[in-house]
Order: sequence, then C-alpha cells, then structure tokens
Amino acid sequence: MTAADSRWGAGANAEAITAWDGPLFDRFLRFRHIVTTGLGVHGERALELFPPQPGERVLDVGCGFGDTTQRIAGLVGPEGEAVGVDAAANFIDAARREAEEAGVGNVRFAVADVETTRFEEHFDRAFSRMGTMFFANPVWALRNVREALVPGGRLAMVVWRRRTDNDWLYRAQTIVEGIVERPEEYDEPTCGPGPFSMADADTTSDVLLHAGFADVSLQRCDIPILVGNDVDEAIELVMTLGPAGEILRLAGDRATHLHGEVDAALRAGLSEFLQPDGTVVAPASTWVVSATAPA
Repeated sequence: MTAADSRWGAGANAEAITAWDGPLFDRFLRFRHIVTTGLGVHGERALELFPPQPGERVLDVGCGFGDTTQRIAGLVGPEGEAVGVDAAANFIDAARREAEEAGVGNVRFAVADVETTRFEEHFDRAFSRMGTMFFANPVWALRNVREALVPGGRLAMVVWRRRTDNDWLYRAQTIVEGIVERPEEYDEPTCGPGPFSMADADTTSDVLLHAGFADVSLQRCDIPILVGNDVDEAIELVMTLGPAGEILRLAGDRATHLHGEVDAALRAGLSEFLQPDGTVVAPASTWVVSATAPA
C-alpha cells in the first residue's frame, strides 16, 4: 500500500490519529472487556448478513485490537486472508501481538490512514466495525476502500445510528453537557467527527455514492449491549469514552471539581438500565451498511 502523505500525523486526520494512538488507546484498553463485547454482537450481525467466504481476501478497516480481523481470518480459512488496518500504531501493535499469540497464520496488520492510503493489493471484500465514522473526509477514505476492491467486491460496515436510539450514550452526553461546559480551547486532541457522523441514512448513502460505490443498503440492527458489570463501571465507562467522556477529557483539570456532581447525575440518569443481577445493559442501535464496487 502507498500513502498520499505517509508522514506520521500528516493529513486531515492528524489530530484524530494522535488522539486514537494516545489517550483513547489507553482508555479503550482499560474498558476493552466491555467495549469489544458490546460492539462485537453488532459486528457478528453484519458478518451473518454478509459472510466472508472461504478463500476470500478481506480488508478490515479500522481494525482496532484485531479481534474482528482474527474472526474474519477464521471464516475465510487457510486459503483466504484477512488484512487489518488502523491509523493508530498502538492498536496495530496489540493486534499483531495477539494474532501471533493465538497462532493465526492467515492474518496481517498494517498501520494505515485509509483517508490517504492507496492500496496496491486488491481484496474480495471489505469490512469495518465502527471504524469508518471518524474520518475527516469519509468520501476520500471510502473511495480508497472501493478502489482496493475487485469489481463486484462488497463493503459491509457497522456504524452507530441516531443518538436518541442509543440513549445510554446520548443521555450521558446531555447530563455532562448540563454540568461541564465544553471548552473552546483545549490541549488534548479530539477524536474526529465523532461516533454519530454516519447516523443519518441519507448522509451515509451519499458518502458511499460519492465514493463510487453502488447498490447501497442500510439495515437497522437493534441489540442491547452490556455497558457495565455494575453501575460504578458503567458510570466510569461513559465518563471515560463516548461523547460524555470526550467533553470531560477535553476539559481536563478544569472540570475535576465537577466530577462528583457528574457522577451523581449519571447514577440517577442511567438507573433504568440496571438489571436484576446488578449489570447495566442498555439498548443499542446500529446500521449494517452494505455497498458494492461497480464491475
């Protein structure tokens, strides 16, 4: 693969890459047992709807820890191959290490900002679980994915639907916004457009069509997800990740004195998601998006 600008931090995604390779990597690693389990059920739904076939070569965009890449490698079998790419080197280092430890031979990983990367190899299929929502220019990124596909190759990606259909995230955001003012100036890098940048079906369809894809379809997927093994963990999660966590991270020490008030408000606001066994499980809604590279 080649990059239009391969210098570290170059390009429109530079700030987001800095965030994902630094503070956000540390935070996702801390809550990996919650995040990958929750997102995993939505990723599995996409793989059920559009299953990779034995012998295929599959590109996994925004592969993170590489758990889905390993899953795809198992589906395509020893005659196929799964290639995971992510712009954050720390995620790729973890993905490589874990694949080696698991003894998965038909998987590769590479650090790549898909928005600036022109792939020299071709794939039968592309997949992404929550990995396409943070591009500064998603049309450029998805055009590069489309050009990497063989004629007729299919892209399947999972993205969040509307904030209001993911109330545990949206409610946490509105609670925090009511207490902590998002700073106009901050030292921390932001994560990019945010998790709901592809929530609108028309917008996402337009992005894919402008990227040169055809046969665009979106299927709604509603599967509750675990957001905490107890209330304390759920509150810690939303104060660390997602829109609410982003506000608190950017505010930094300026909001430390408000954390107690935020904690109490979140405890009340998320109480309806508490289950009899003490876990916190909330409704979650995504799009499973599909499109094909024209012949």
